[in-house]
Amino acid sequence: MTDNINPTSLDKAAYLLNVPFSLATDVINNAWMQELDEEHRRVNIKNAIKQFLQLYHFMAAEAVVFLLPTPKVTGLQDLVYCANMGVILEEQKSNNTTVILSNFSTEVRVPETRIGKEYFELMGYQAVTPPYHFEGEAELKHLHDNIYLGGYGTRSDKRAYDWMAEQFGARIIALQETDPYLYHLDCTVFPLTREETLVCTEMYTTEEVRQIEAVTNIVDVSIDDCLSGICNTVRLGNSLLNASNINEMKATDEYYNEEKQKNRALEDIAIQYAFELSFFNLSEFLKSGALLSCMVMHLNRKSYDLVLL
Repeated sequence: MTDNINPTSLDKAAYLLNVPFSLATDVINNAWMQELDEEHRRVNIKNAIKQFLQLYHFMAAEAVVFLLPTPKVTGLQDLVYCANMGVILEEQKSNNTTVILSNFSTEVRVPETRIGKEYFELMGYQAVTPPYHFEGEAELKHLHDNIYLGGYGTRSDKRAYDWMAEQFGARIIALQETDPYLYHLDCTVFPLTREETLVCTEMYTTEEVRQIEAVTNIVDVSIDDCLSGICNTVRLGNSLLNASNINEMKATDEYYNEEKQKNRALEDIAIQYAFELSFFNLSEFLKSGALLSCMVMHLNRKSYDLVLL
């Protein structure tokens, strides 16, 4: 009998990824891409798949990793960034688990919602789409119980969180995003454990920080480290996964020192909280202005059940 089983119900950590068959950078849709000329923005698909497989094999050794199929149609340049596909809320008791799909604000990504709807419904989920712009797990971070932090302002509409609270009883603390380079919440917030959360407090108002402090212990991180991707991290059991191409950089490169500083800061956090830390070279995905957390959607959060200290 499989009636009561779906990826979210598994006792093992489960994630959704997509092989980057359709990865491209034809449409410039964020500030990072605007800094690259056409030549430096062009994706090497073979190299992208190689880099993706290094991440996939690492994750699949410790978790159940589902792969979202890539339809044979053009224009799905960002389908690989599954964190934007949607979000599955915690505290769901129904066997027919609900996935809240994204309502994209950028035209090139709109077709992804239909792909996600078809996939999740085949997997036995109930798929719904909010009536306001919302860009998935990259914008909505689960802390514990039914408490979330939700980013709005650039890609997502604050009213989407009011709708989720009304429909699903989620308690969402809305945080306004104001920096064009830090345009999703996963750029400035990363739940480390169910008690501690990395937050770039410089990016938020005193009142917003006060609301965050009321529901989690803040581990403060700098804007510079956020710009280098310290919060674009994924937790896998007792491991933290982060993107870094420092091994192919020269010490004279423009962003070498910033990348080294970010890596060291994350290493210090990993040591303090007893995590292992693994870096992956995802340089092909940087051409989209994307980092590791962009590529991963949580189907459950079993990794957070593991208490290390």
